[in-house]
Amino acid sequence: MTDLAEREAVSSTEPTPAVKIDRRLIDQVLIAAGAVVAVGLVIAGALLSWGASFSDDYVFNELGSQNIILPSVDAINNDAGLSDQAKAMLLPFAGEQMTTGKQAEAYAGYINGHLGRYGGTYAELGATERAARAAVAEAVEAGESEGTVAELRIASAQVTADRDTVFKGETLRGLLLSAYAWSTVGEIAGISAVVAFIAAALMGLLVLAGAVHLVRYRKH
Repeated sequence: MTDLAEREAVSSTEPTPAVKIDRRLIDQVLIAAGAVVAVGLVIAGALLSWGASFSDDYVFNELGSQNIILPSVDAINNDAGLSDQAKAMLLPFAGEQMTTGKQAEAYAGYINGHLGRYGGTYAELGATERAARAAVAEAVEAGESEGTVAELRIASAQVTADRDTVFKGETLRGLLLSAYAWSTVGEIAGISAVVAFIAAALMGLLVLAGAVHLVRYRKH
């Protein structure tokens, strides 16, 4: 019993053999993983570049097909309906044909400045239009004079015309801001593509350095 206890005590104090890991295997795994990441970054960069190019071409073609010429410098400066901020955005593009997202954003501000004179949005003017029509119907029902009814009908027609103008302006403004959004997405995609290519190049250098190290390790 004593001998058995002594042998167990000795065996329990002996260090556990360390697990030996092949350094070359680690290098190979890291090199392979780095190569996969580098290839993935190159593919991502290529896709992002394609997206940026598609966005730029789409915005250019869609805006260019409308043949919209931005107001001149004098027209912008003398426009009382524009805020100073809207003028500052529009002046750099004065007299140019609209083909870029920045120009679209500036012109959207120009439209928004003029829509303010109608006293509300398309939805808000709906109540005004209904009230004007109701006033005409009430005047006719009450037997008002032809002159009074005619004036109410003219006022009602003006409200309808104003609301139609606001609708067209809001629609065009929305389309222009959509073009601006597309161009912004394209810019972000272009920047991301550059970052992806730079990261791929750095990863490629690391992979190359790892491969050189592996070759030198094998020689020793």
